[in-house]
Amino acid sequence: MMKGLRGVLSRTRSQSSNESKSRPRQQQQPVASSASPSPATSTSPPPKDQGDIMQRPPSHKTPLEQMTGNSKTMHRLSQGTPKDMLPAVKSPRRQRSSRFFGQEQVELEPYPHFSEVPPMQRHELFSLKLSQCQIMFDFNDPAKDLKGKEIKRQALQDLLEYVATTRRVITDTIYPDVIRMFTINTFRSISPQMNKTIPPEGVEADEEEPVLEIAWPHLQLVYEFFLRFVESPDFNAQVAKRYIDQRFILQMLELFDSEDPRERDFLKTILHRLYGKFLGLRAFIRRAISNIFFQYIYETDRFNGIAELLEIMGSIINGFALPLKQEHKTFLFRVLIPLHKPSMMTLYHPQLAYCVVQFLEKDPSLSAEVIQGLLRYWPKVNSNKQVLFLTELEEILDVTDAEEFKVIMVPLFQKVGQCVSSSHFQVAERALYYWNNEYIVNLMKDNITTIMPVVFPRLYQHINGHWNRLIHDLISDTLRIMMDLNPVLFDECVERYTQQQQQQRKIVEHQERNNEPSNVWNKLRMQQCQQQSPLRATSNTVSAQ
Repeated sequence: MMKGLRGVLSRTRSQSSNESKSRPRQQQQPVASSASPSPATSTSPPPKDQGDIMQRPPSHKTPLEQMTGNSKTMHRLSQGTPKDMLPAVKSPRRQRSSRFFGQEQVELEPYPHFSEVPPMQRHELFSLKLSQCQIMFDFNDPAKDLKGKEIKRQALQDLLEYVATTRRVITDTIYPDVIRMFTINTFRSISPQMNKTIPPEGVEADEEEPVLEIAWPHLQLVYEFFLRFVESPDFNAQVAKRYIDQRFILQMLELFDSEDPRERDFLKTILHRLYGKFLGLRAFIRRAISNIFFQYIYETDRFNGIAELLEIMGSIINGFALPLKQEHKTFLFRVLIPLHKPSMMTLYHPQLAYCVVQFLEKDPSLSAEVIQGLLRYWPKVNSNKQVLFLTELEEILDVTDAEEFKVIMVPLFQKVGQCVSSSHFQVAERALYYWNNEYIVNLMKDNITTIMPVVFPRLYQHINGHWNRLIHDLISDTLRIMMDLNPVLFDECVERYTQQQQQQRKIVEHQERNNEPSNVWNKLRMQQCQQQSPLRATSNTVSAQ
């Protein structure tokens, strides 16, 4: 009996020793700083979750823990969330400005003003101030490096005044330092627009409050200095073209996506000056701007600087020589006309309409094709865009000759008639204002036999049927003008309209007669329902009894 008991005890001791050898070293080593454990604490096994944490490496985290920070946050997020759904994680907060990477803290020493040094030393001082202005500061912390920021701002101000008021200060050796200073301070990555959403068709695009650059106290002076540098009479394009190349232009065009309108305005002026001075870059600048437009139309549908780029293109189009090249006509029909399609067109439509009208003033023979393109992209439900399209069409008709007008007058006034019968009073009002334009009325007069039958039914139909009283008055004035243009044709249109209305009434009455069997079936269904309802009532009373 005792031998058997000793054998069992020896076997259990050997098993426990083997298990202790197979355990991790972390569980075998006690904490050095702790005292000898009490019997209660030494015999109690660790919790299951604690054992799992001890077995898992400290650096290993699940993807959700990496997003939220720790397991407690994950547990808090997962409370009340179904198992088959991921907990909601907030989207990254939108950047307040562009991404500037400040350098390590550098102690700047203020240099004297240009008027305080002899003229022979001003060139060296100019180079020293340019090098000083290449140091970047972190504007995310307003209280950081206040002294250095003020010294750099004062240096930029001195450079600006020196270039603007002094002649023959721009030498060949100064160009690389100026270009380097400009690129270091301005060329950067623009923050993505995370919170902006594209409105659907029919919803007006609201202009949100722009995000201003926090480094603008330095950026403004850098842009003003570079603009004065380019506009200076001493500026030599032959020397500057070594540094202002295609890569420089592409990086500058990327900055047009900045949300700060002040920066985009400076970029617009500088790029226009560079276009005028560098003849070899003109074709490249036009192609690069076209590529931005293509990307905006067919890919991203968002870019902050479309209006500014269209202003540049408007001044460029104004300088095109006649006859227009095929390249310029392709830009009109492949770029400017499709720019009417995006839902955010309301933000840049004045500049877009100006570019289109500039083309037609150069070559009026393009009017018919341009109007057909606008009719192709005509908005169906967005009333604000319809008003803008009508305004642009009137500007186009002002520069359209009589021969081109005959080509597109039928589809054009079909669309105008649809706008007159629109329930949105602003659309109808803008369409009726066409008859207040003397030039358009003269074009109608020459082709009244074709235009009046097209537009008369829409006008006569809504003379008393529109809900807005102002539209009633405008339609009455329009019909009076049409009657003065050709009274005989006006009477014929009235008679033809009356006959069409009578024919439509006869057709409706005929359809109602032919639909009598269907009415009989409807009556039978009604009788069946009426018969079933008393039966249900009696069944309910019987069940209640």
